[in-house]
Amino acid sequence: MYDYLIVGSGLFGSVFAHEMTKRGKKCLIVERREHIGGNCYTYEDQGIQVHKYGAHIFRTSDRKIWDYINQFAEFNNFINSPIANFHGEIYNMPFNMNTFSRMWNIATPDEAKAIIAQQREEIDGEPRNLEEKVISLVGRDVYEKLVKGYTEKQWGRTCDQLPASIIRRLPVRMTYDNNYFVDRYQGIPIGGYTAIIEKMLEGSDIILGKDYVDNREELKGQAKRIIYTGPIDEYYEYCFGHLEYRALRFETECLDTDNYQGVAVVNYTDAETPYTRIIEHKHFEFGDQPVTIISREYPFEWTPEVEPYYPINDEKNQSLYEKYAALAAEEDNIVFAGRLGSYAYTDMQDTIKAALALTDKELGL
Repeated sequence: MYDYLIVGSGLFGSVFAHEMTKRGKKCLIVERREHIGGNCYTYEDQGIQVHKYGAHIFRTSDRKIWDYINQFAEFNNFINSPIANFHGEIYNMPFNMNTFSRMWNIATPDEAKAIIAQQREEIDGEPRNLEEKVISLVGRDVYEKLVKGYTEKQWGRTCDQLPASIIRRLPVRMTYDNNYFVDRYQGIPIGGYTAIIEKMLEGSDIILGKDYVDNREELKGQAKRIIYTGPIDEYYEYCFGHLEYRALRFETECLDTDNYQGVAVVNYTDAETPYTRIIEHKHFEFGDQPVTIISREYPFEWTPEVEPYYPINDEKNQSLYEKYAALAAEEDNIVFAGRLGSYAYTDMQDTIKAALALTDKELGL
C-alpha cells in the first residue's frame, strides 16, 4: 500500500513526490503520457535541449524558490528578450523605449508618454473589453501592430469579445530595457527540465502510459491518498459539462543552419501568419551547434481528444469550475491540484510554492 498515488508527473506532482519521499512516504506516480515531466518535458536532439511543449523559462523573485529549484540543476543566465514580427517589421518586447522608438521614430520617454496619452483618449471610462484595456495602456498603434493579431490567434476570439481581465500583466517601460521579466532570478536549467524531474522522482515508483481515469478501479485502492493533477472535469466524467481551454499544436523541425532567427522567441503579431510564435531552442542554452531546431506554435480550439493548455477563465467557465470544486471539497482522500486540477494557469514558481504548501498541509506543519 502506497501512502500517495500521484496522478501526473508534471512539476506539481514531482515536487510533492520528492518532498514526501524525503519524509519516508511511499509514492506511486501514474502518468498517461509516455514520459515524465508534463509540459516541462525536454529532450535532446542534435545536442540541443528541445522544449517539446513550448518555452519554459524559470523566473522568480523568491530566493527560497530559486534555491529550491537549483538543488536539482545548475541554471544559466538566460534572460528572456523576445521580439515581435509584424509583417517583417521587428519590435522589441516587452513594450519599452526600443519599441516606441522603432514605432514612432522618437527618442525620449516624454515623447512616448505624450503619444500614448493622446491615443488613449479614445477610451472613455472604464475599459469594457481587452481591446479597450490595451489601448488605455499603450495606445492604438501598439495595440494594432503588436497585440491584436497575436491575441486573437491565441484565444480564437476577437479582442472586443475578450474580457479586459485576461491581461494580468502587460509590461510597459519607459526605459531601453528588453528584459521581459522583472524577477530577480531567471534562467534555464543546463541539460533541460527532464533531468530535474528525474531527480525529483527518485525513490518513487512510476507507471507511464496509463490513464488514471480509465483505470481508476484498479488504481485507487493502491494508496491511502490521491493527489490528482489531471483535469477536474474529466475526473467527474464531465457531469456538469466541459471546461474550456485553448490547445496548442507544435510543428518542430531541424534546419541546416546554425542560427535561424537570432533569438529564442519571435512572436508573429499579424493576423495572417497562422502561428503565434517560433521558438529556436538552442538559444536557451547559447548553443553553437552547426544545425538548429525550431518549433512553430499553432493555437486552436480544444476538444477532449487533445491536450488542454490555457484555461479560458471567463465567467461561464469559472462558474462551471466552482461546481466541480464543490464536488472535490466533499472528497475524503483525494486532493485536486496543479494546473488542470485547479483550472488555473500558473507559472513554474507558483506551482512549486503550491506543491510545497500542500506538502506542509498534508504533514500538518
